[in-house]
Amino acid sequence: MSMPGELTWTMTSAPNGYTYTLPFEEPVTELEKQIAALEQRDEDDRLDDELKSLRENRDSMLTKLYRNLSPWDTVRVARHPDRPQTSDYIRMMCRDFRELHGDRHFGDDPAVITGFGRIGSHKVLLVGHQKGRTTQEKVACHFGCAHPEGYRKALKKMKLAEKFGLPIVTLIDTPGAFPGVKAEERGQAEAIARNLLEMSRLHTPILCAVIGEGGSGGALGVGVGDRVAMLSNAWYSVISPEGCAAILWKEANEQTNTAAAEALALTAADNLRNGLIDEVIPEPLGGAHRAPQEAADSLRNWIIERLRQLKRFKPATLVRHRYEKLRRIGALVDAAARDKD
Repeated sequence: MSMPGELTWTMTSAPNGYTYTLPFEEPVTELEKQIAALEQRDEDDRLDDELKSLRENRDSMLTKLYRNLSPWDTVRVARHPDRPQTSDYIRMMCRDFRELHGDRHFGDDPAVITGFGRIGSHKVLLVGHQKGRTTQEKVACHFGCAHPEGYRKALKKMKLAEKFGLPIVTLIDTPGAFPGVKAEERGQAEAIARNLLEMSRLHTPILCAVIGEGGSGGALGVGVGDRVAMLSNAWYSVISPEGCAAILWKEANEQTNTAAAEALALTAADNLRNGLIDEVIPEPLGGAHRAPQEAADSLRNWIIERLRQLKRFKPATLVRHRYEKLRRIGALVDAAARDKD
C-alpha cells in the first residue's frame, strides 16, 4: 500500500489485542489477565470450566459497561490508542488500493489519505483522516489535524472520482482542522468552505462515516454525503469537550469535560436523534479496539449495501436529495402551528 518515500502506517497491539486500559475498563482488564494466564497453560492443565466462566463474566461486564457509557467515556473510547484508523480500515477492507498524493497547490498532507481501491465489488475513491501510531507518524500527520492542502487534496481526488463516475467513501477521524498560523495563512477556512460547497453538488454517490473523532470543521471538510453514519463509540460535535469546557468554565478538567460532553450531545445516539447522521454502525463488544477486523467487517458491509442502494439513482437525483437532506438539518417547527395541525 506504500511506495518509496511514503510513510508506512502501522498498527501496534499487544497479544491480548490492545496496550492501553481505559479507566472504566480496569475490572475487565483484571479478568482478561486471568483468562490469558489460563490460556497459556498446556491443554491438560487448563481448567476449561473456569476459563468459560471467566469469559462469560468478562463479556457480561463489557456489555454492561459499554451499554451505559457516559458521553465523556465515549470520547475516551474514540481516542483509544489502538482504535483502528483509516490506514487500518484500508488494509482490512480494501483491495488494490493505490494512494494518491498532493493538492497541486502547496504540497501533500499526511493527515489526509486519499486513493482508489475496491470495497467488495465497488471501485471507490477513499478519503480519510490519519492520526498515526508511532510518535514519528503522529507528528508527521499533526495528530490527525489536517492543513488546507489536505482538504484541497481531498477535493482534487473527489473531482477525479466524479469524472470517472466512481463513488466516494470518506472516513472521518479528527479532533479538528489544524489551528496554526501557517494553516490560516494558506486558507484553512476557505479550503473547508470550498469542500462543503463542492461536495454538496458532486454528481456521484458519497458515503461518510465517523470512525473515531468528528471534530468541528475538520470533520465537516470531508463530511458532506448522501449517507452519513457513525460507529457506535465515535463522537461528532462542533467542538471537543475540552475546548467547550475551556470556553464556558475557563478550565478543562474531569468535571468540566464531563459536563461539556453531556451538553454537546456528541454521541452517535444523540446525533442520530437530532437528525445530523443517518445511521449508527454497531461496534464489536468492548469497542473497535478490541476486535478491529470485526469492526472493519461491519463498516465494509455498510459501505457495500449503501453503495448498492445509491447507485440506483441518477447523478442529478443524488444531488437533489443531498441538497434536500442538508436543508432539513436544524429546521425549526413552530410548536403552536404543529399542535394546531
